[in-house]
Amino acid sequence: MKKFMGEDFLLTNETAVHIYQNYAKDMPIIDYHCHLSPQEIYENKTFKNITEAWLYGDHYKWRVMRANGISEDYITGQADDYDKFVAWAKTVPMTIGNPLYNWTHLELQRFFDVYDILNEETASTIWEKVNNLLNGRGFGARDLILKSNVKVICTTDDPVDSLKYHKLLMEDHDFNVSVLPSFRPDKALEINRNGYLEWVSKLEQAAGQKIVDYDDFLNALESRIHFFHSIGGRVSDHALDVMVYKEATKEEIAEIFSKRMQGVEVSQEDEKKYKTYTLNFFGGIYAKLGWTMQFHINALRNNNSKMYNRLGPDTGYDSMNDDGIAKPLVKILDALDKEDALPKTILYSLNPNDNHVIASIINSFQDGKKPGKIQFGTAWWFNDNKDGMLEQMKALANVGLFSRFLGMLTDSRSFLSYTRHEYFRRLVCQLVGEWVENGEVPNDMDLLGNVVQGISYYNAKNYFEFDIKE
Repeated sequence: MKKFMGEDFLLTNETAVHIYQNYAKDMPIIDYHCHLSPQEIYENKTFKNITEAWLYGDHYKWRVMRANGISEDYITGQADDYDKFVAWAKTVPMTIGNPLYNWTHLELQRFFDVYDILNEETASTIWEKVNNLLNGRGFGARDLILKSNVKVICTTDDPVDSLKYHKLLMEDHDFNVSVLPSFRPDKALEINRNGYLEWVSKLEQAAGQKIVDYDDFLNALESRIHFFHSIGGRVSDHALDVMVYKEATKEEIAEIFSKRMQGVEVSQEDEKKYKTYTLNFFGGIYAKLGWTMQFHINALRNNNSKMYNRLGPDTGYDSMNDDGIAKPLVKILDALDKEDALPKTILYSLNPNDNHVIASIINSFQDGKKPGKIQFGTAWWFNDNKDGMLEQMKALANVGLFSRFLGMLTDSRSFLSYTRHEYFRRLVCQLVGEWVENGEVPNDMDLLGNVVQGISYYNAKNYFEFDIKE
């Protein structure tokens, strides 16, 4: 019997252990998609207690706490932080089989040197030890980032954001981590969503130009892309919960935009046309600037309308969607490629049924110039668990190039989540180790070490070409 989460955690053969310990373990991290706050990074935010660092805003934990019968008062409500922590400690033993069980203990071990198992009985002792550390020196947001050996962080930013803290971080030569903005124009695409007209007004202010028609709108968006570029932004991100494609002329889109600006909701068909044309416009600009475009597809968000009205989005009431993605996704990629305007692109789906669809589609649009130009993104959200990660990697390996894979991202709002990269890397090494042990690939550590280090760090470094502080 192996020791609980010991040195060989997730590694079941000697080859996997050797590859992890000698090639993966100490590699730096490029976190090319997350939801960390640049302000908190700049200010080196400190945490009054583990609840603030661990449970505030973490809808992964909130979701399982609700499933465990925990009252909302101890999740997003007004309960005392200690009581919220105890409520989480009560839930942790029930999460066996969920990655949260391992992530919880990895974070306790790696950041706080706590090897006790968290439960209701150990909660008070762990609370005291961890909080003593958090209240001392060396546990601010920057400290946790540096302790995790992070080189690049790409936050998620609205086109109208001033990027004030990104600029300050760019000028801060005492912090050798590149904190870069990512362009997330979901509000520009969701033409029928509440708040669209108010957001267009904010875009006017941010771009410093009046938006009267669709041309003005596109010009304002392009100016914001260039502004992001000037602050080091090289990545966009699009939440395409439903993948759509509907061709239309620019004149048609201009009429649709004008109608919406008059306060009239547009039809579903017109919305598809608008999204298709605008998304293709974005892709062309990204390609000119050498950016990477990311599509996060097939999420079904805010399922519980009562709780959405009470708590708002991103509170743990989302799930996988099952809309078809193959035909509209191919059409968008093909439309851009026909115009030589297809940027580097990463495709993610929240539904693992799409794994082989995406893994096969990406090969239709590789250009023979940039290795792995079109990428199958890492297992995401409900899939960033042991089975989900392995299934995604196996699908990619079966029909594409596993060796060109960009590897893990954090997709988190917590500064303690960087242990997820360790979890992921152990699974990469376990998969490769199994191939070696089964005689499917040679026991060639020059080859395998390069592949694993590429997936851990170098593939992302070479793919994105970020300006990395040294």
